Amino acid sequence: MPPTSVTRQTADQRRETVLRAAIEEFAHGGLNGTSTQAIAARAGISQPYLFRLFPNKKALFIAVLQDAYRQVVERFEAAVGDATGDEALQAMAVSYTELIADRTFLLLALQGFAGCDDEDVQNATRRCFRDVWYAVERLSGADPDTVRMFYATGMLCNVVAAMQLDEVNERWAKLASPSSKSMTPTIDTKN
Repeated sequence: MPPTSVTRQTADQRRETVLRAAIEEFAHGGLNGTSTQAIAARAGISQPYLFRLFPNKKALFIAVLQDAYRQVVERFEAAVGDATGDEALQAMAVSYTELIADRTFLLLALQGFAGCDDEDVQNATRRCFRDVWYAVERLSGADPDTVRMFYATGMLCNVVAAMQLDEVNERWAKLASPSSKSMTPTIDTKN
């Protein structure tokens, strides 16, 4: 029987594997309800090795949040392309609707907000929120009020998706559920 070769992952590859595993665990358990043992097991590594990659659970949680928000910015940039104004906002709205259709992503984003009772998590979440805000502003050219409405509608979309209101056949649920078109405020180009 010929010898089998095992390709060992680099530290960066292992780090990425841990991040992917942590996304799943943190999305369902949050910062306080997730064990590093569960993350290590999902990643196929030992818990001590996990702590060689990340100094503590909170640092891993913050890294996962930063990765998630980086994905939002990257997806917005890809969706917008050369579009500007209302067209750019519409492209971002569609992109975001697709992104939060991934329940794991959605729950992870909500866990970030839930973890804001920790000052470090709060500061990291603020920076992530800021980065997306600036991306929306830059990509659309929208004024602060329009960006605020875009964000507010996006947060409503998070709540609607988390409660899975698309499965509720009642008038209030249908009225509360914005479409990607209604998510896009119109930019006032008169000023």
